[in-house]
Amino acid sequence: MVLLRYLLKFFKAIYTPIRLNARYFFFMYLTGIVTAYAVVPNTPQGKVYDNLWLELFLDLYVVCVLLTIIPRKIRQWVRFLFATVAYLAALADVFCFVKFQSTLNPTMLLLAGETDSREAGEFLGSYVTSDLLSSSVGLVLLIMIIHLLCFLITRKQKGKCCLFKLAPLPHLSPLAPLKGCFNGFGWLWGGILLPLLIWAGVRSAHNKQEMVQMFSMQTPGQIEHELTTPECAQFYQPLYRLAFSIFTNHVASQQVQQLIQASDKIQVDSCSFRSPDIVLIIGESYNKYHSQLYGYDKATTPRQLSRQQTDHLAVFTDVVAPWNLTSFVFKKTFSLHVAGQQGDWCDYPLFPEVFRKAGYQVVFLTNQFLPKAREAVYDFSGGFFLNHPELSKAMFDIRNEKLHYYDEGLLTDFDKLTPSSTPRLTIFHVMGQHVNYHSRYPKKQRKFYPDDYDRPDLSEKNRSILSHYDNAVLYNDSIADQVIKRFEQREAIIIFLSDHGEECFNDGFKHFGRNHNAEITPRLAHQEFDIPFWIWCSPSYAEKHPDIWQEVTAAKDLPMMIDALPHMLLYLAGIHTQDYHEEYNVLSPRYDKQRPRVLKNTVNYNQLIKQEHGKEPSK
Repeated sequence: MVLLRYLLKFFKAIYTPIRLNARYFFFMYLTGIVTAYAVVPNTPQGKVYDNLWLELFLDLYVVCVLLTIIPRKIRQWVRFLFATVAYLAALADVFCFVKFQSTLNPTMLLLAGETDSREAGEFLGSYVTSDLLSSSVGLVLLIMIIHLLCFLITRKQKGKCCLFKLAPLPHLSPLAPLKGCFNGFGWLWGGILLPLLIWAGVRSAHNKQEMVQMFSMQTPGQIEHELTTPECAQFYQPLYRLAFSIFTNHVASQQVQQLIQASDKIQVDSCSFRSPDIVLIIGESYNKYHSQLYGYDKATTPRQLSRQQTDHLAVFTDVVAPWNLTSFVFKKTFSLHVAGQQGDWCDYPLFPEVFRKAGYQVVFLTNQFLPKAREAVYDFSGGFFLNHPELSKAMFDIRNEKLHYYDEGLLTDFDKLTPSSTPRLTIFHVMGQHVNYHSRYPKKQRKFYPDDYDRPDLSEKNRSILSHYDNAVLYNDSIADQVIKRFEQREAIIIFLSDHGEECFNDGFKHFGRNHNAEITPRLAHQEFDIPFWIWCSPSYAEKHPDIWQEVTAAKDLPMMIDALPHMLLYLAGIHTQDYHEEYNVLSPRYDKQRPRVLKNTVNYNQLIKQEHGKEPSK
């Protein structure tokens, strides 16, 4: 009987946190469920978090336990504060989804922090409309109002609210000694709760572990890379998404401060403006083995091929990217830091800053890295340093203000620029072959279809994906050619490269996209890290700088990694600064051809290729 009494008290103690916070638990659970279903994307892949019901139950139970520990006199006010924060986060989250088709994310928080009172008023006038009441925002607001009314009624009745009050068990004489334990069925509810909590704990343990790991990351890049893992943390509630956004912005701000300090230390000794017009075209997700320039059997780059045969276009054959993630590549490529140097990328100046200090006008036209409400962490990670007001002002004189569905929109942006007599560095960042491939080219320009591929190993669907990719490559060829045409009459040099490669059914491999967590094998290195790279010179440039053109043609077969690209650009501009290192400039006779080309900070590409025993890259 004594053992049973303690067992019943134990079960009752398990139920006590919910009994003392019953109304809070109910409304918060209801809000969590409603919010989760309200922000499910209306796509075939859209679905609610599979452990939503159990993990939310566990989370709220833990909160109720913490509330129970708090002294009774202030508990209700702490509950009120918790509920207020939760409701505001839920309303903001659902509002963002209704208006921008995206939940709370780091970019939204960043944009909100940079908004002044006038902009905030204009925003509220534009987006806070009466139709919100009939959306999921109105539903969350209704739940909040009902909860508030219950709270006020309870206060008026001095805490005597009938909501969730359970009737006592009738008097049973054999159990009279245990009457206190049986009152209110607390022992029964506790007995039901215990296995439920154990089950919820087991099911939720992995996600909680992943959350702890995510919040231990020290850089935006680490956060992004963690998100590429198949079982990364699921921030399935607005409060979690808010906390994650705050944390990500805090981590990014630390690197921004390092970049600002590096910017303050830039010293340009002199500049000869050797190349009046330098143009850098950065492509996206470009598998070089889908280009005719590298032996592909489909006519995907006819314009570039023609210029290679008749014009001053040199195709580089052995160039790799340091990462297969755009944001990592942009940080490595924009920074004067190269693999093997001390410190991190953010400890060194960014090359556009050096160009501006030297006297170049710098134009940045991007079709990806503009801050927008509906932005994934990947874009935030790659663009936070480009979009920071102080750093952006230090790097660029001119930027485009909106994104385009197709990359040809960047050509229109360029055509609107005022001609300048000042030497200019122009950077085009196109979407290229970024997924989804079928969205990267106008349908009227489609040339390749599934039936054009003799690939019995691929399904109809995969052959369709392959055709879309090749059509995107063909469209990218037209964009690059249009850029060249705009500089044919100038003294210009154009460099084209891609941020990284992309799997696209090569080598009989039935896969497209990227394998971020796979072991870097020679095959993977060729498909995801080998990139197209070429340099074009205008007729007048080649005539006035025959030495540079000779250096370009002499260097086209040298091993190179694009983390060293800024040093070649500084050389082409004639910029003399202590940050320039000749051994990293592929056009220099002192170029270090033996420099390790380290992929993802782990694998030496040069050694990896040696393991192939002389096998040529797969086409």
